[in-house]
Amino acid sequence: MTAASRVGEARSRAGVDGGCGHQGPGVRVVFFQQFYLESLGHASYLVGDERTGKALVFDPRRDVDVYLEAARAIGVRIAYAADSHGHNDYLSGLTELRERAGAELWGSAVAELGYPHRALRDGEVVEVGDVGVEVWHTPGHTPEHISLVLYDRAVSADVPVAVLSGGSLLVGDVARPDLLGGADQVREAARALRETVDRLLTLPDHVLVYPTHVAGSLCGGRIGRRLSTTVGYERLTNPAIGRPVALGELPAVPPYWRRMRPQNLAGVAPLGVVPEPPALEVGEFDRRRLAGAFVLDTRAPEAFGGGHIPGALNVGLGPAFATWAGTVLPEAARVLLVLDRAGDLWEAVWQLLRIGYPPPQGWLAGGMAAWRISGRPVAFLPQITVEELYGRFDRGEADLLDVRQPAEWSGGHVPGAVHVTGAELAERMDEVPGSRPLAVICSSGYRSSVAASLLAHRGRTGVHNVTGGMAAWTAAGLPVVTPGAR
Repeated sequence: MTAASRVGEARSRAGVDGGCGHQGPGVRVVFFQQFYLESLGHASYLVGDERTGKALVFDPRRDVDVYLEAARAIGVRIAYAADSHGHNDYLSGLTELRERAGAELWGSAVAELGYPHRALRDGEVVEVGDVGVEVWHTPGHTPEHISLVLYDRAVSADVPVAVLSGGSLLVGDVARPDLLGGADQVREAARALRETVDRLLTLPDHVLVYPTHVAGSLCGGRIGRRLSTTVGYERLTNPAIGRPVALGELPAVPPYWRRMRPQNLAGVAPLGVVPEPPALEVGEFDRRRLAGAFVLDTRAPEAFGGGHIPGALNVGLGPAFATWAGTVLPEAARVLLVLDRAGDLWEAVWQLLRIGYPPPQGWLAGGMAAWRISGRPVAFLPQITVEELYGRFDRGEADLLDVRQPAEWSGGHVPGAVHVTGAELAERMDEVPGSRPLAVICSSGYRSSVAASLLAHRGRTGVHNVTGGMAAWTAAGLPVVTPGAR
């Protein structure tokens, strides 16, 4: 594993900050650390005991160096690792931790897992030194889902201090129950989720809640921005508790999600050493492009619009990169990168690896400047202002495609626009208007550029990206219709 795996958006909280730490006379015994990955809206956890030198990792991501380095800094060994459930949104690091740290893997006793593991039953208690870990079966988000209730034995043997809630009770929300089946399965999952949340709310008000799905995740509808909460605070303020999940307003999910859960349940193949993708001169880059590799341009929409390699897909490097790359790229795609800066390479690589893509075949040395100098063809994605769009749309000279999520659309949209979420666009191309020039709009211009580049990649001409998106449209005072509003 390369040291470059450390590149990312990890944020840590350690020791007593998590409310699960204990300070002895000059010696910290119990430790707790949270890792936040903004690109996936994902939190994972390292908890353990310095006295025994053992630690547990809960819901690890695929690039596990962050946990191994944190454990080394504390002076403990990762002895155990567990997933709350078979994740839909990323590949798990469980088998990587078994391979690299010799961790014993835990899993729900009701899960069908394809890798060696210790099956944990509801109510079972496992001791990790002075940390008591009580397993709760908390179905709803998935049937096999578990949460871990934590006890600091150095403080109290029978009063819990925290719960790792995975994809059950979230900050200001509950997890979605609609990912695994038809209408009957969704109804049963919703019922199970209500029972799960009711059970979690029997914990004392002071108990800290640390979910896996946090801000940025599509596994909830309106997850709050904080990375942790308490049982008491959620009991008082969470609008999703006690209410049916509004399935019609949940975010549409990217196509790659269908591939993640089966791989996680079967056991993800360890990565081993990740090779660094080579810098390719223009000629070799073009040869591989013409041989069928997908060109993924990671620059901002404005830069992409001002000139790009014909057929390239635009997914700007940032917090949403993994989600949208997984939306537009087919499974196991051979990828070539166009970067804004060479230093962006490993961030792009790891975001792709976390959702199951192989390392890119290479990146364009010298970027678009080198491509232009070579005299090769350049394509453009015209950017259209909301004022210009309004005039053309009003005169019937253009169609408008809105690619935002359902809740955004229902919150207000341009009258006469066609709505197809960006996550579903690749499979709903036949619903896109085709007779006139087409403008694509989202909230800001990022997702619309992704969608517009996909349309152009599929051969659609006359596509424009709306600069500033709906934010600019409403700021300009242009007409908006809100379904159901009086």
